[in-house]
Amino acid sequence: MEPLATPMETFEVKRGLVKQVIADGGLNALASDYFDNVESSEDDSFEGSFGILSKVTGKYNEKGKLVVDVEQMKGPELSDFLSSDDGREKAMESRQRWSGFLDQATGYTAKQRGDKAKESAKKASKAKSAISQARHFMEMSNVEEELAAQAEELISEIEDALKNGDNSRAASRGEKLGKLF
Repeated sequence: MEPLATPMETFEVKRGLVKQVIADGGLNALASDYFDNVESSEDDSFEGSFGILSKVTGKYNEKGKLVVDVEQMKGPELSDFLSSDDGREKAMESRQRWSGFLDQATGYTAKQRGDKAKESAKKASKAKSAISQARHFMEMSNVEEELAAQAEELISEIEDALKNGDNSRAASRGEKLGKLF
């Protein structure tokens, strides 16, 4: 049976931590402390597993964020695993190791990671709202061509930033768009 695949997740990383992790042997070395069968790639990404986590991959992206993908056992495979000797303990340890790895690889606790994710989502929402308001304003008003062109250029920048997961840039461009009108 296929493992349960979750979409890739991206986590904020404390400033300066990526350099520290690289200096300490890289993300592969850190992953080896938490997972089994860790294999590394030339781009300092890794792949490993442990317990119910049948496949864990991760790397730091060009923006200094941690990008991870996890495949977890499900269905009969998970049932068999949990009913085996020490299966439940191993499953709990899998979750603890995952959380410990994220703590070390991001420099943030689970609560802080959640707060950062909410903050990022809020920025994306504000940027989308700025686009919506600007378009509505342009429809309702007789806006000069030059101003409309500036607005469309900013909207394009915001949409690109959102597509690339750069919600901070999208929010700042959204503020600038709001100030145009």
